[in-house]
Amino acid sequence: MARTGLTDATAPDADAMPPANKGAADVRMISTKEMSAHNAEDDLWISINGDVYDVTPWLRHHPGGEVPLLTLAGQDATDAFMAYHPPSVRPLLRRFFVGRLSDYTVSPASADFRRLLAQFSSAGLFERVGPMPNLQLLAMSILFSIALYFVLACASTGAHLFGAGLIGFIWIQSGWVGHDSGHHELTAYPALNRLIQIVTGNCLTGLGIAWWKYNHNTHHIACNSLDHDPDLQHLPLFAVSNKLFNNIWSVCYERTLAFDAISKFFVSYQHWTFYPVMGFARINLLVQSIVFLVTQKKVRQRWLEIAGVAVFWVWYPLLISTLPSWWERVAFVLVGFFVTGLQHVQFTLNHFSSAVYLGPPKGNDWFERQTAGTLDIKCPPWMDWFHGGLQFQVEHHLFPRLPRQHYRMVAPFVRDLCKKHGLPYGAASFWEANVMTLRTLRAAALQAREATTAAARKNLVWEALNHHG
Repeated sequence: MARTGLTDATAPDADAMPPANKGAADVRMISTKEMSAHNAEDDLWISINGDVYDVTPWLRHHPGGEVPLLTLAGQDATDAFMAYHPPSVRPLLRRFFVGRLSDYTVSPASADFRRLLAQFSSAGLFERVGPMPNLQLLAMSILFSIALYFVLACASTGAHLFGAGLIGFIWIQSGWVGHDSGHHELTAYPALNRLIQIVTGNCLTGLGIAWWKYNHNTHHIACNSLDHDPDLQHLPLFAVSNKLFNNIWSVCYERTLAFDAISKFFVSYQHWTFYPVMGFARINLLVQSIVFLVTQKKVRQRWLEIAGVAVFWVWYPLLISTLPSWWERVAFVLVGFFVTGLQHVQFTLNHFSSAVYLGPPKGNDWFERQTAGTLDIKCPPWMDWFHGGLQFQVEHHLFPRLPRQHYRMVAPFVRDLCKKHGLPYGAASFWEANVMTLRTLRAAALQAREATTAAARKNLVWEALNHHG
């Protein structure tokens, strides 16, 4: 630990919580098998450090949404709970206490993960945000002012399109700020944090932070699960595995991911369409944000979220309307979308080529699932701003509350832990990650051409168009 000065600490395995109104002799002992039966929306138990809690009444009020709890229902959720919550949250569980697991065990990898988490917490890393958010917000404000100048005060088409590119770049930076603010507090003032989220997300980009947190929390809990992780569910355009050809049910979107004739056609050429589609991927996120705010039953401060998105749909069309011609307006939108499309490519590089699986994650293999389903992007320190923290995706998934300026420091500890337990620690250059992603898409595309669906039976024309080689 000499590399960072982190003090030694033990895993919080002695953090078992005594029930509020019971003596030790009155504690109910529960088997893992019995707990696993309580895995429904109206009967939901989880365990934290061997203590069993009935969180059914908390399901509707969970700030992280219902899906993470439902995903880990009836399981040990210790690692996920500790990764996502500060120690101060633990006492809130007392009122849900049911008993203790009689057969509670901890895997060696989980035990080491908890020790490492405790060490980082003892060193105060989770609270040490630093000046980065303030500097980033300042830079975004300056760049936005420059973009407005080029659009409103200049007459040349080149100046207007340069402004469009700047706006696309600002959207990328806004994405990094939104990502950070969704995982940890940027300031010591909750109201200010919320204002930053709404202004930089909803108002500036049109993407609702509520929609993003709902999807992103689910992604973290069920990293690279084909039927649980929304970040791998892109039919009819993309499929990273032939297992998606089986019309599986999406737990997040609550619908069947149909692999029909249209899906088969697009997936069969996805390694060619990947980059062009990423250029227009912003449209999908804008639509999803609106649909979520309108249709989702429970949205925190729904009208504030809607008002923020409405601000975007006022200022952005008004800015476009100041341009002199329709072709220039179209070009303006395309330039902005294609610049920010780079970020959408970055989102996919961390997971598309990594290991996937079907079914919910198991609470006792958190460390293993997170390392197997993520890929780091190797880059020098001076390029960290470009990747916004995604270059240390393994570290981010293991410690989502950790401010990104600490990732480079903690990465050696994570690599050592993976090596100790024989677990993968994926890392590739930006170029290599793109190649790996295209290989994954091409492999699935070739399998899609051979797949049969009830809606798309093979014929001679199809065979001719898709003949290998």
